Amino acid sequence: MDLIKLTLYYLPLDRFPALADPPRRAFLEMLARRDEMAATDIADHFDISAPAISQHLKALREAGLVIMERRAQQRIYRLNTAAMREIENWAHRLQQQWERRLDSLEAFLKSEEE
Repeated sequence: MDLIKLTLYYLPLDRFPALADPPRRAFLEMLARRDEMAATDIADHFDISAPAISQHLKALREAGLVIMERRAQQRIYRLNTAAMREIENWAHRLQQQWERRLDSLEAFLKSEEE
């Protein structure tokens, strides 16, 4: 049971530190639009040093947000849609919890007015 809770509720939280950095979010948005890109093509869109780009991509890879494939001399990155879906599902569950709480509060406040 604890393993299920860990998987359902806490696993996506490990990904949020990687999402905290604006260039990393921009990388993910680019990959979402283009399906896959070489690291050098990603770097061409940013005024960031090559080592910094590499570190950002490494953080995204370690967080499981991107998948890297080596093709000859290139490293090709693509979005890990399963990981993004996990985050989306987690956010949706959280939204549902808050909607229920706010609905309860609204009902309570209406009953107090009567």
